[in-house]
Amino acid sequence: MSKTNELVKASLFLSLGLILPYAFHATGMAGPIFLPMHIPVLLCGFVLGERYGVMIGFITPFLNSFLTGMPPLYPVAISMGFELATYGFITGYLYKNKRVNVYISLIIAMIIGRFISGIANYLLLTLGGKVFVFKMFLMSAFIKSIWGILIQIVFIPIIIKAIEKRKVSVNE
Repeated sequence: MSKTNELVKASLFLSLGLILPYAFHATGMAGPIFLPMHIPVLLCGFVLGERYGVMIGFITPFLNSFLTGMPPLYPVAISMGFELATYGFITGYLYKNKRVNVYISLIIAMIIGRFISGIANYLLLTLGGKVFVFKMFLMSAFIKSIWGILIQIVFIPIIIKAIEKRKVSVNE
């Protein structure tokens, strides 16, 4: 894949990372429940690998915060930057380099990303003189966002398989 092709695709994933959350918020659908910013970042890691996955994952929450005010910069966008960068890195590394199954790569990335998010939130809140409540973090990371998690587990593998099938048919 050419460098130009990679940059165009990375730009597409970044654009989706801006448009999807905006569309969710504009229609009244809750972003923290459906996690629309996560989807393009995860896809970016799968399609372009860990280098682009980590970059797009890190900058997407910041751009969203600066352009739309959602999520708030501190602590949400900052911790999301680390979480999404982890998603992009892990999916790209496991799937593209280690040839790990799409489902396993996705689930490992989602678990490690949430772990990184917890650490980032803990550091940001406690260093800022606020209280980090572990139970609230768990509720937000796993219970409140269960629909987004399920959407990712169902649709991302389908999208990745469709992209790969399209890639094979174009190359034939």
